[in-house]
Amino acid sequence: MTFEEKLDNSPLTASMWLLWLLAAGLIALDGFDFFVIGIALPFLKQDFQLTSLETGAVAVAAIAGALLGSLTLGPLTDKIGRQKMLVVDLAIFILASAGTALSWNAWSLIIFRFMVGVGIGADYPISVAYITENMPSRLRGRMVIGAFTFQAIGSLLGAITGIIIIALFEYFYPDSILPAIQYAWRWMLAVGLAFAILVAILRFQFLLESPRYYIAKGDYEAASEAASELLNETILITPETEPEQKDTSLNYGSLFSREYWRNTVFASVPWFLQDIATYGIGVFTPSIIAVLAFGNESNFLNRELKSATGSAVVDVFLILGFILAVLLVDRLGRIPLQIIGFIGMAIGLSILAIAGDPTQTASPNLLLILLGFFIFNLLMNMGPNSTTFLISGEVFPTSLRASGAGLAAAIAKSGAVLGTFTLPLLQQSIGVSMMMIILALCCLLAAIITYFFGIETKGLSLESVNKSHV
Repeated sequence: MTFEEKLDNSPLTASMWLLWLLAAGLIALDGFDFFVIGIALPFLKQDFQLTSLETGAVAVAAIAGALLGSLTLGPLTDKIGRQKMLVVDLAIFILASAGTALSWNAWSLIIFRFMVGVGIGADYPISVAYITENMPSRLRGRMVIGAFTFQAIGSLLGAITGIIIIALFEYFYPDSILPAIQYAWRWMLAVGLAFAILVAILRFQFLLESPRYYIAKGDYEAASEAASELLNETILITPETEPEQKDTSLNYGSLFSREYWRNTVFASVPWFLQDIATYGIGVFTPSIIAVLAFGNESNFLNRELKSATGSAVVDVFLILGFILAVLLVDRLGRIPLQIIGFIGMAIGLSILAIAGDPTQTASPNLLLILLGFFIFNLLMNMGPNSTTFLISGEVFPTSLRASGAGLAAAIAKSGAVLGTFTLPLLQQSIGVSMMMIILALCCLLAAIITYFFGIETKGLSLESVNKSHV
């Protein structure tokens, strides 16, 4: 039997579970950082007296860094290996997180936030390549999405952290909001640093390179050692036991070749459109809830505490969406799940558009607002927020996997930059309602592109995915 056949017939070993848990740990950090900055922003804005331009730059800095990290460190991962880049990634994340918590002005914060984003961006191609290459094909979809579920868990931890810290400052300093403005956001970001250090400690307890990476490089001895540890049995990999490696001469330009351009479009364009909505709504969820539901609250800390609590409630549906994705991805398939999810996102955004339309609702309707967020978050994570990440690691050959996933993530993050930077401006110029309608149209366009360019990978080995559509 080839390594591919042995892997596909293997139960989940302890090494597979450790590998999965370590990849999931950084994804959780990504989710925490992504969400907690939305709660910290109102405090930052007052502490550093941020202009509208600076506020947008702080919000978008990490996403812009993620774009650069995905684009540059993805190809580097294909050159030096998945495991080495995981260590580099953690080092970047920890140092940059420490810098954000200790920032002394707006621009130092923006620079450190950008570096945090570089680490987050690197994690997308590294983690998806690391998991997809080392799981049986029958379980690959569920394991990748299961790891990505930790993004929502990290987001929920970010919301809970914000709630606790705001409540503590309100309790200990009831007569002044100045301590909260100056220090609450630092404590929020410092908690993210503590989580990153814990993940790093765990990461260094288990160092294993992907056997497929060694096979693609022609290092069969190292591949045999890694495969033996992964499958918990003695594995001998030779050029004779493995299928001929036909992708070793591929380079970054191959992603745009006639053979792989469809893969690149499918992996990146729907993800780009999704991230316009996902990040634009996600980063500013506390602010949107504050505007829609608690705009009449005059007390600053009370308003921020209520909006953070509402965000935490909404975030529960992100986790439920991921659970549905885990249950359905290998039953329905990637393409149907992604299309259903995009349509559901458009419905949720349309409900929020009605909730934000003053001509339709005379006063804030909290139930309608929560229903819109519920449908948007649930269907987003059940569908495209799970499937786009998974697909980016499945539709490219091994020697291009991290490069292709990195390019797709970088294109997606350009959508996130667009959404995060322009949505506050759109909210001011055309109002919340029209902004939600524009995002809903983006989601419907993504569903159409998925339908016409989709490559179904359900149940296929990684080696046979590209053969099936050529």
